[in-house]
Amino acid sequence: MADHGPLLAALDAHRPISPVEEADMARVRDLLAGGDGDPWDRDRPLHATASALVLHPPTGRVLLRWHERMQSWLQVGGHADPGEGDPAAVARREAQEETGLTDLAPFPDREAYRLVHVVVVPVPAGRGEPAHEHADLRYLLATGAPDDVVPESAAAGLRWLSLDAAHSVAREENLRITLGRAGVILGRAGDRGYGRRP
Repeated sequence: MADHGPLLAALDAHRPISPVEEADMARVRDLLAGGDGDPWDRDRPLHATASALVLHPPTGRVLLRWHERMQSWLQVGGHADPGEGDPAAVARREAQEETGLTDLAPFPDREAYRLVHVVVVPVPAGRGEPAHEHADLRYLLATGAPDDVVPESAAAGLRWLSLDAAHSVAREENLRITLGRAGVILGRAGDRGYGRRP
């Protein structure tokens, strides 16, 4: 039986801030309620994923990745590897693999990973997979070395963008919501002297 503890703990610590997010979180909890199987199992029509919006706090920029299958600029992240069950660890590993950044740390509190958004995202059929849904748990990660980014492939381009520019290229409404939440948190962190330029 899969260990649902880290996933449940992340959900318990997060407060949804919209009816849509509340409904999406309820669907994730339903996925876990039976206790049977692995919520990260890619063969399930709805399964857990974890992602991160990577930030450079001193400049207030965010990093987006071109996602070929979705034909969109998105945050980095993806599926758990076998044996993984902690969404924060999945998000950090995926972010490191997709960006080459080795200094990624939780933001704004460097000591604690906290969910910023929970959203169920439809994924179209492709690469031999039927259409399905991702129950995506999203985090904010910060880097101090934005120039060290290295895309994992030529098709997975990376772009540093201001929040306004990121909003303008984001096709997915759920990403625009995540970007908005990141902007609020960046503003608060700047007020506390986190290192953001005036």
